[in-house]
Amino acid sequence: MVEQSTVFENVCDFLTEELGCRRQDVTPQARIVEDLGADSLDIVELIATLEETYHIIITDERVRTLQTVGDIVTFIEKMIA
Repeated sequence: MVEQSTVFENVCDFLTEELGCRRQDVTPQARIVEDLGADSLDIVELIATLEETYHIIITDERVRTLQTVGDIVTFIEKMIA
């Protein structure tokens, strides 16, 4: 199991690597699509990576609620607690 303190760093690492955005732009308030430039394929890849990394399932309904980096981190931390 991954420690909760590393969830934010793991999400940031993935986003900077996959989206090519600057690390300083990946803040808890940053919106995945609007601020970081993710497209639909990026979202699918992000969800697949998170599900595999944290051994969780993220439903399509839940994906629609995960708009910011902070939303994603909070959701994962709740799921792995």
